[in-house]
Amino acid sequence: MYSMRYVCGHVQVYDENGRFLFSADTEWEAREELEEYAESAA
Repeated sequence: MYSMRYVCGHVQVYDENGRFLFSADTEWEAREELEEYAESAA
């Protein structure tokens, strides 16, 4: 489970423990990066 927060015009993505993973310019970009992140972690 991941969460996204909008901060100063960009999206920050956090894991289920609240640890910062990465930031993106848009929610769409964050979702794309999240898919790649999940694939590389598997």
